[in-house]
Amino acid sequence: MLSRLTRLPRPTALAVCAAPVLALFAVAALAPLPFVVAVPGPTADVLGSDQGKPVITVTGAPVRETRGQLRMTTIRATGPSSTMRLHQLVDHWFRGDEAVMPREAVYPSGGSDQQIEQHNLEEMTASQSSAKDAALGYLHKDPKSVKVDLNLADVGGPSAGLLFTLGIVDKIDGDGSGGDLTGGRTIAGTGTISADGTVGAVGGVGLKTQAARRDGASVFLVPKAECADAKSELPVGLQLVPVTSLSDAVNALRALNRGQGVPSC
Repeated sequence: MLSRLTRLPRPTALAVCAAPVLALFAVAALAPLPFVVAVPGPTADVLGSDQGKPVITVTGAPVRETRGQLRMTTIRATGPSSTMRLHQLVDHWFRGDEAVMPREAVYPSGGSDQQIEQHNLEEMTASQSSAKDAALGYLHKDPKSVKVDLNLADVGGPSAGLLFTLGIVDKIDGDGSGGDLTGGRTIAGTGTISADGTVGAVGGVGLKTQAARRDGASVFLVPKAECADAKSELPVGLQLVPVTSLSDAVNALRALNRGQGVPSC
């Protein structure tokens, strides 16, 4: 093929070479691509109520009246079986209030929409269990004596774990000195939680900071590993506080209440 092309006039040779490339672009433009479009989702105050029921109910230990809010944050994304094409993605790519994300960054691979939804609900249930264990362990409370029920509908995945845990701590112990862990502020954040209090990364934090500021938060707790992503589209007036553990988060909120410095991204 090379020897034959060298005998063609230059414009003809270029046209012959360009034809397969143009064909590839045409196929790429029409083919469905493994991406989803995500936007800032709703937030929920874990110290408040959802559908008429308290999000956090504690029995077996005194519960405090709390001020302020602890808002868990979410994103909304096109469905796992939806198809996106190149021209559609380009429309969304440069918008600051949207993000084009690999499908596997939002949804587990394989399975039907119903199976994926069930998987996300199971992750939320596991996250709630870890949140209870982490909070009661941090407070040195016997889980056989102190029971915690968590109620938050229509949310899947594990990313509310840190905020659930902080909500339980605030309900039972506040800031440890008689005050609110929030200091009366609206605090938002995201992050998984393990039973030993380790905070894990989640994804979509740039969109979640926008949701947090939209709903009145002034402080956002972010897994330390995701600081760069959180800073990329940080709304004005929102303070980022990186954390790697439940202790980090509690200590940072206590320091904010005392007017002391806290870590920043």
